[in-house]
Parts: sequence; structure tokens; C-alpha cells
Amino acid sequence: MICPHIINVSLLVGGILSWGIMWPLIENRKGDWYPADLAPTSLQGLQGYKVFIGIAMILGDGLYNFFKVLSRTLAGLFFKFHERNANMQIPVTENPSPCRKAQIYDDQRRTQLYLNDRIPNWFAIGGYVTFAAISTITLPHIFHHLKWYHIIVIYIFAPTLAFCNAFGCGLTDWSLASTYGKIAIFTIGAWAGASHGGIFAGLAACGVMMNIVSTASDLMQDFKTGYLNLASPHSMFVSQVIGTAMGCVISPCVFWIFYKAFPDIGYPTSEYPAPYATVYYSMARLGVEGSSALPKNCLKLCYAFFAAAILINLIRDCLGKKRSWFIPLPMAMAIPFYLGSYFAIDMCVGSLILYIWQKVNISKADAFGPAVASGLICGDGMWTLPSSVLALAGVKPPICMKFISRATNSKVNKFLGS
Repeated sequence: MICPHIINVSLLVGGILSWGIMWPLIENRKGDWYPADLAPTSLQGLQGYKVFIGIAMILGDGLYNFFKVLSRTLAGLFFKFHERNANMQIPVTENPSPCRKAQIYDDQRRTQLYLNDRIPNWFAIGGYVTFAAISTITLPHIFHHLKWYHIIVIYIFAPTLAFCNAFGCGLTDWSLASTYGKIAIFTIGAWAGASHGGIFAGLAACGVMMNIVSTASDLMQDFKTGYLNLASPHSMFVSQVIGTAMGCVISPCVFWIFYKAFPDIGYPTSEYPAPYATVYYSMARLGVEGSSALPKNCLKLCYAFFAAAILINLIRDCLGKKRSWFIPLPMAMAIPFYLGSYFAIDMCVGSLILYIWQKVNISKADAFGPAVASGLICGDGMWTLPSSVLALAGVKPPICMKFISRATNSKVNKFLGS
């Protein structure tokens, strides 16, 4: 109900394309394209097609938007420098309007307050160097396959990538931290090699890179909000430090509750499958082992869907904002490939409710739609804690419901009849 209709429709299109057409056709190739006796979760079988084709679409969409945002970032920097040089050389002689005077005064007041309380450069640089040194010393003891020189290389290149991500996020409201993390997965994983734990090194490097790059864009957004509201940069920075410190304690506790309540967390058949864990692991494996980690013809399909993601984005940009609403988004289409079509159905049910509501009373739908959606999210999230407590106590639900295929249902009926 919060997401635009095109997102939900894209999810449904991806679910139909994958689970309705592709996976049944590939499953019929069992014994030819991949061994028939593989486990359902094996990446050498059908699960490999689900994961790697989805990754190909995500990478194609991510790289396209990466270069798109990067080009806009460079163009924005060029025009900013050009505009600043022009303003320094050409004096302004026209008298601004009263509204313009008020706007100029507000901007000057915000800038004055913000710069008077700004964080010194020596503190920022010194803090970055200090945390880089701490990470270089401690992380190799936590992740033994990640060496100290890997971390130094990450911290050398991270400021440039963080600047690009922060500036690009300010221009487009699109953080590409996950894309930079994927770059770290492939580079560090391939550098370490399979014989030296390249998969673990790539995943750990991805975590380091994503934390640096995403924090840069998040902080810039928070500081911009503080700038507009005349807040103190010092107070905002202290608040960020307190929140980060709280997260270091709260997040492991929450993970521990989930881990104890749901021992199979992370598995595709569990209640919390954590699909992105499988995706990032598969990326790290692909970066280290190459195409040998893929089942037959999977690489060709990955190339096709990678190119299709780029082509769809090109078509969307060429058609413009108005007509591009009829073209599905590759990133949203890729999610049901490995997560499942049930997620797409959930999203489309919410979108359908909002669509009917807008037809009945558009003003109330626009005003209360986000509130209703937030209530649903909050209620579902709040139930997770008592559900975990009940699971820890060994309490089982009285009724279970499962949707299975017609063939599986016939087998179940025969088994029950016998």
C-alpha cells in the first residue's frame, strides 16, 4: 500500500515469469541440465537457476543505475563548479524580489549557524584514520580469511566511493551502497582466492564497504535535515553516535532471539528465509569459483537476463517519466525469482486495496493509506516478539496451512489413503 503500483505489478510480473513459466520448464530438464538426485537447496540444481538469474538481473539493474547516478554526479559537480566560478566573476546588479530576499536571508542564517557549529576537519579525518586502524587490527581476528592489507585497500578507496554515493543519493535519492558492496565481494573474493577462503573474505569485505558507503549517504541526509531545521551539527553527530552504540548492543540481542527461537533461520524452507543471505553468498562464490559454480546453461540465461535488465532500463529512460510507468522495474522483477511468488501476491493485494480505495474516495485514500499500511507493518512486526517467545517456550500453532502443487497434493492423498 506504500509502494507505487508499478513496484507491485513488477513483482507480480517477475513471479509469473519465474515461478509460473521458467522454473517448471527448467524442472522438466531435471537429469539433463542438472542431476536429478540433488537436494532442493543445492545451487547446482534448480535453486542455482533461481538465485543466479535473480542476481544477474539485480547486477544489471544495479550497474546501470550506478553509472547513471555516477554520470549525474559528475555532471552535477561540473555545473556546481561552473556556477560558482561564474558567480565569482559576474557581479549581481539586479534587485531581488522581497520573496527572494527572505529566501536569501534564510539560507544565510542556516549557513551561518551551521558553519559556526561545524565539525572540524581534523576530527573527521582523525576519526576515520582511527577507525581504519581499529578495523585493520580487529577484523582479521574476527574473520580470519580477511587480511589486514584487504582492509587497508578498502579504507583507501572507500572515501571516494562514499563521496560518490552521498552526492548521488542527494541528487537522485537512490543509495547504491549495495552495489559498492558487490564490487568489494568480487574484487576481494577474487583477490583472496578459493584456497584462502575467498568467499568469507569477500562477504566480510562487502560488510565493511557497505557500512562505510551507506553511512556517508545517511549522515549527509541527516545533516541536510538538520541544516534545514537549524539544528546543531554537533548535537546531530552525538545523536548518531548514541544510536550507533545502542545498535551495537540491541542488534545482536535481537539476532540472538531470532536464532534461538527459529534454529532454521536463513534456510529457504524456514519462516525467515533471509533470501539476500543466499544471494550474497552466491555472488561471493561466483566471484571466487567463476562459472564452474553454475549448473548447465545457467550462465547463458544469466547473460540474457543481465542484458534484459539493462535494456528495460534504457527503454524506461527513453520513454520518459509518464510513459515509463507501463514498463516493469527489473530490480523488483528479480526479487520473486528467489524469494517466491507469494511475496508478490501479498504486495499486489495491498496495491489492489489501495486502488479500489482511491476509486471510492481518493482524498481519504491518499491521506490515510500510508497510516493503514504503517499499522499493518507495525502489527506484523510487534507480533514477531511474542511469536519468538512462544517458539522459545516450545508452543506450536494449533493450525497450519500450506499451499502445494496438484501433483504433490495427489501424492499426499495417496499416502493418507494408504
